[in-house]
Formats: sequence, C-alpha cells, structure tokens
Amino acid sequence: MPSFDIVSETDLQEVRNAVDQSNRETSTRFDFKGVKATFELADDKILMAAESEFQLQQMMDILRQKLVKRAVDLTAIDPQDPVTTLSSARQEVLLKQGVDADTARDMVKYIKAAKLKVQAQIQGDQVRVTGKKRDDLQEAIALLRGKDWGLPLQFNNFRD
Repeated sequence: MPSFDIVSETDLQEVRNAVDQSNRETSTRFDFKGVKATFELADDKILMAAESEFQLQQMMDILRQKLVKRAVDLTAIDPQDPVTTLSSARQEVLLKQGVDADTARDMVKYIKAAKLKVQAQIQGDQVRVTGKKRDDLQEAIALLRGKDWGLPLQFNNFRD
C-alpha cells in the first residue's frame, strides 16, 4: 500500500553556516564597529546579543538574508521577544523541528475533510499518509501544499 510521511526538518548544517556568515558580516560592517554583537547557535535556537534593541533588529535582517541564501525556509524560525537591560540586549530565535501535535491534528482533519481516499495518522513528530493509489497520495500532497501551515513541510519516505 503506497504511503508517505509529512515532516518538518531544518538543515542544521546550513543554519550553522548562516550563523557563521552573519557573525562575519557583523564584524566587518561599519554600523557595528566597536559594538559587541554576536550570533550563537545552541541546540535548537540561535542566541543574538548586542548593545541595543535596534542592533538586534539589524542583526535579525542579516540572519534572515543569510538563511535565505542558504535555502533555509524562513517559516522554520520563530523569533522571541528581545530582552533588554541597561547595557545589553538579547534575543532568542527558535528553530522549528518536527510537526507539533496541534498542527498534525489539523492536517489529519484537513485531509479527512477533503474526502480523499487516504488515511492519515500521527506518528510522533510526523504524519503518515497511506492510500490505495499513488494518484490519491499526490492529491493529498497538492492539498497540503495549498495551505499555509506556518512551518516548512517536506514529503519524504514515499513508498509504492
């Protein structure tokens, strides 16, 4: 029986490269001369530190440019609110990995509401879709791509 998995994965190596490039750019830009501004990748988040909130906004623009050049989908990042003190400002940017439970339930409901001849089931941080024909699965992929889920979707492990 043909099936495929719906996953949301971010290439961490490309994110690491984008963070390194962002650090290099902030060290050479004129408006960051004499300013301690850093990007740091830790687990599933990017930590940005600077002297003011305005500089954090500029750093976020730099990071977004570098991620786009590295073909990382911008829906995979979730910027948190900046934390400012008298002499420093920090901001976390979370990386979305996997399909969360609420989104997975919404996907299953959306597929069932479309009355396609496929079954969808949640398996941890991914959704498995099975059907009798390959064409039905391709319809399900097209249906899911047509809606914005707020995270990058990949369709892999296609079995025939």
